[in-house]
Amino acid sequence: MSTSSLHTRRLVLVPCSVQMAQAALQDRGDLESRLGAHVPQEWPGQDLRAFLPLYARQLQADPALLGWGIWLVVHAAERTVIGDAGFKGKPGGEGVVEIGYSVLPAYRGQGFATEAARALVDWALAQRDVRGIIAECSPENVASIRVLEKLGMQRREADGGMLRWELLHRKTSPETCSGPYVHSASAGLRRQL
Repeated sequence: MSTSSLHTRRLVLVPCSVQMAQAALQDRGDLESRLGAHVPQEWPGQDLRAFLPLYARQLQADPALLGWGIWLVVHAAERTVIGDAGFKGKPGGEGVVEIGYSVLPAYRGQGFATEAARALVDWALAQRDVRGIIAECSPENVASIRVLEKLGMQRREADGGMLRWELLHRKTSPETCSGPYVHSASAGLRRQL
């Protein structure tokens, strides 16, 4: 698995190392030096700021997590961090990963979330162990719904007030998707009860 930076038309996605996670909280200048990019004061957001210490510890304990966690989203032309995206861990036995993304308010509505998420979806589906990608969002989050639709994800069910989405790898079949998730033509990728 390659965890080098991903380049799109307008973005560079950089997998967040232990050192980057620590620098994001303790030494913005060090992070800027490591990235070769400006890091705005409003990044990271509150949720990511709270998660970064745990993420750094997890990555220290399991270096193979790099790529399956946080990616920093850098605007290539401006050399500025404009958000973050990533996965909520490595694929489990069922081959499914969950994606998430966030873009700073000044950069929203310009297709950056879709561009970053598309790069990560393509990267993940190129990995041997990934059979599908899931996501969730609030029914009120119209922008996120639109991103997930543009990625080709299918809305499945609402659960606990959140909408659930899935994208199955084109090679996925009911025989290859097992474990806590099963696939059927009518139900899609669903957690077994």
